[in-house]
Amino acid sequence: MPLVRAERAKMRAFSDKVRSGLWRGFSGAAIRNVVNIGIGGSDLGPKMVVRALGAYNRNGPEIHFVSNLDSAHLAPLLETLDPRTTLFIVTSKTFTTQETMRNANTARDWLCAAAGPQAARAMPLHFVAVTSEVQKAADFGLPEENLFSMWDWVGGRYSLWSAVGLPIAIAIGMNAFERLLHGAQAMDNHFREAPLAENLPVLMALIGIWNTNFLGATTSAVLPYHESLRFLPSFLQQLEMESNGKTVGRDGQPLSCQANPIVWGEIGSNGQHAFFQLLHQGGWLVPCDFIASAQSDFPLPGHQAPLLANFLAQSAALAFGKTEAEARVELEAAGLTPERIQALLPHKVFAGNQPSTTIILPRLDPFHLGMLLALYEHKVFVQGVVWGINSFDQWGVELGKQLAGRLLPALKGETSSEGLDQSTRALIEWCREKGDCCRWPKPRWWCATRNTALSLPSSCVLPGGPAATSCSSPPAATPRRPWPWRPWPWWMPTRCCW
Repeated sequence: MPLVRAERAKMRAFSDKVRSGLWRGFSGAAIRNVVNIGIGGSDLGPKMVVRALGAYNRNGPEIHFVSNLDSAHLAPLLETLDPRTTLFIVTSKTFTTQETMRNANTARDWLCAAAGPQAARAMPLHFVAVTSEVQKAADFGLPEENLFSMWDWVGGRYSLWSAVGLPIAIAIGMNAFERLLHGAQAMDNHFREAPLAENLPVLMALIGIWNTNFLGATTSAVLPYHESLRFLPSFLQQLEMESNGKTVGRDGQPLSCQANPIVWGEIGSNGQHAFFQLLHQGGWLVPCDFIASAQSDFPLPGHQAPLLANFLAQSAALAFGKTEAEARVELEAAGLTPERIQALLPHKVFAGNQPSTTIILPRLDPFHLGMLLALYEHKVFVQGVVWGINSFDQWGVELGKQLAGRLLPALKGETSSEGLDQSTRALIEWCREKGDCCRWPKPRWWCATRNTALSLPSSCVLPGGPAATSCSSPPAATPRRPWPWRPWPWWMPTRCCW
């Protein structure tokens, strides 16, 4: 615990500096935008919480999240940012995650291009990292005081409570972040102390096992009737399916039953106009978790009551449906002819008997969100125990990474595709012919002010390394967005001259 408390104290000191404007960039300007670069648990948890508690981010900087290796995620964001007022948080336990490090290197090059001769000084002012690999972070160009610890016993999908939650602390303040922890602790205590018959995580876990292993459900839907919980379904997808999506138990033997169902979901109001038709009349058994709060975090007159009315109506409709007799009475009351009633009647019947769980929070605040997330974490743990699964490994993630490592040299034309299966070889050849896997040199950035392309030395931020070439230092006055330094516009015909 002393190490954990020390890390939280460091998080408090740093987040307070950033939020108050005392942490300054290389030009002396305060930080206005924070970009978290990570993937998986280093992205989904913090992103979900920052969005969920958006009502509490009144005075902090704007928080962005980049996870995708596809440059379409990072490039448009960089076009809207000012390098002088942007802070990057690189979150990777090993500091080798391909997606994270590729995005981090690109962000570093972008910063160097803007900082010019000040690139080496700018690096520790605009980059911090959450990692367990101090040396690799140092090789990236970060001093030890810019590093926050992520210990090897912290699983990625369970890590938002740790220094991985640094963007949360910057967004809502460390006091609110600690209220999030207190909410989780309250659920921890309930899980540890409550009798099994009244233990919420145990009851939710057993209901899920009943739906999956006894009723035969193969999917489970998470349906928050709360816009601020938009990213909760994707967070729970990783939490549940990466933890318990396995067919081999802790003893190394095949499981005797199916384990975790496929988890999916959407904001409930949107789902009503998309896939609820299937839930009501599609004939599939789809257990649903309906989640809402009694109070709105962004109250407007006339919004909350109809939202909750729809929230409660959908779970009731799934449970009880509508019988043929009830449908007939409604059609007759509408004055339809017997022939029309006979034609419509089969379409007006709802089988019902669809299982669902309804969770209503008093309000979506840090404390109750912490309780909600800990509830699902403990549910996953209980199900793992019952199924005989180790919920804290993820060997299935490794195979795709290994194959990608073998395919990358072939895509770049560095090695032959011989030895690969015929389908993969044909796809690689097509991508090499039509795509741009092999065409790009080292990063170049476009200065809109001078209409000039800049080449970047990859070592521009390392101590003693050469500085990036720049057409001018950033102007003293804050320009209108977008800041004139932005990614080289690769759609321009000039790329063929590189």
